[in-house]
Amino acid sequence: MTRTATGFVSLVGAGPGDPDLLTQKAARRLGEADVVLADALVSPRLRALAPHADWIAAGKRGGGEQTPQEAITRQLIDSAAAGLRVVRLKGGDPFVLGRGGEEALALLAAGIDFEVVPGVTAAISAPALAGIPVTHRGLSSGFIVLTGSNHALIDRVFASIPPGWLTIVILMGVGSRDSLVARALDGGWPAWTPAALILDAATQRMWVWRGPLGQLATLVVPAALDSAPGTIVIGEVAALPIELVNGSLATPASILEGASDVCA
Repeated sequence: MTRTATGFVSLVGAGPGDPDLLTQKAARRLGEADVVLADALVSPRLRALAPHADWIAAGKRGGGEQTPQEAITRQLIDSAAAGLRVVRLKGGDPFVLGRGGEEALALLAAGIDFEVVPGVTAAISAPALAGIPVTHRGLSSGFIVLTGSNHALIDRVFASIPPGWLTIVILMGVGSRDSLVARALDGGWPAWTPAALILDAATQRMWVWRGPLGQLATLVVPAALDSAPGTIVIGEVAALPIELVNGSLATPASILEGASDVCA
């Protein structure tokens, strides 16, 4: 380990899963790191980019093992205070539903030097890899990103945004999709509104479903992907006939079994 008079923390976004989507700066920081605190959604293949670092699991998976945020923050501060180069590696972007802001504030209060290395958030990359642009001229001129755990906010959004005005992207909402659909319908969004679910985006197991919003509630996903990270898209853009697998044009036969036809 390389100890300096003052340590340094890099809050790094690892992107949606594929190591090829990591930024060059993120890859450099991993190569320089003494310690890496990695989220559960980070690809294990990234460990090869940090050959000299202690790799510490610091993930939070719904229904699974949880690392308290206080423990993560304390590890960041203590490691940097010891003069180490620290990478806090997060799936997607560190400032998009990743508690990166909380960690930045804690580091600032502790007098620790740090930087933010943005990553490609799943909110736009997962839909894109499935062939769904979150904005499209004539269909949607904007999008809103929500966490599936904040039901009060979801109620307000669906009640205040008329159907068809914006694309709704929901992260961390796969397990509560029946409730999300009910809230959307209660907010006035029609059951036939185009929707999509993307699981394990940017990996070899990526799975895509497109269909009417009303069917999303009872959709059965493959058992192997039951706990996989997912992105929900609601809006007209989900009906565009661009069917991709991990960003590449594919024949219908190569779209994983279980995906429905694109809505008319």
